[in-house]
Amino acid sequence: MKTKKIVIGAMAAAMLSLSVCSLAPALAADETVQISVGNATAEAGGTFTVDVSIADIPAEGIQCAQFSLDFDSSVITIDSVEEGALIKSVTSDPTASVLPSFNSFKDNKNGNLTFMWATSMEESGYLLKGEGVFCTITGTVAKDAKPGKSEIKITATNRETFTDSGVVNEDIDVGYNKGGEKVRYNVEAVNGSVTVKGEDTTTGKKGDANFDGEVNMADVASIIQYIGNKDAYSLTDQGIANADTNDDGQVTGEDAYIIQRVLAGEMEL
Repeated sequence: MKTKKIVIGAMAAAMLSLSVCSLAPALAADETVQISVGNATAEAGGTFTVDVSIADIPAEGIQCAQFSLDFDSSVITIDSVEEGALIKSVTSDPTASVLPSFNSFKDNKNGNLTFMWATSMEESGYLLKGEGVFCTITGTVAKDAKPGKSEIKITATNRETFTDSGVVNEDIDVGYNKGGEKVRYNVEAVNGSVTVKGEDTTTGKKGDANFDGEVNMADVASIIQYIGNKDAYSLTDQGIANADTNDDGQVTGEDAYIIQRVLAGEMEL
């Protein structure tokens, strides 16, 4: 997949003083990587596990990756983060004794989890290549959590673009250093979720996207509007869960089509 290139922004110097990501923005490239979060189902009060994966890594590899996950802290709590097979596949970094290659920072109070992986080495064996599980997250669902889907959203890390810039970062940092120039890939983000099991007596039924207790063409319209402009035509968390008629973890035109088929008597939810 080819997209427009952007340049690596720096992390806070205290976090990445030895990393390529701590350098100021510079250059850009034409490749895109995909970061995705898995989907899990758990009982209220139970535990869940989801993988964060990276795919479509270009031949140049990844020398630096920093991004965050936002989640509803009233529904889930992050307990632990473990390195995945993708990180474990790289050659041991000799600089890791000074600055560990992989770090995670969880803020359960504000519903945020930040990841950082970086190496100051430029040789191929030290870089992330191919695709695979970046890390695995284990968490707990609140005991009083209501049934429904709670999104885990991939976001840019809240920091300055580089030290003392005074500018808030708005980009996900995934890239490499080439000849002294810092390059950041474009990122396709696929969000994940944790679905709390149980009977939800506050909703109508599957397909009730507008959350009015019925399934009809108004729900089709709500889904189409939501896909076109989520800011102007937002859905409630339970409405999003209801709209996901094919249970693939996202709301797409396929869900609207399924509702139309149900209304036409061609299938059942």
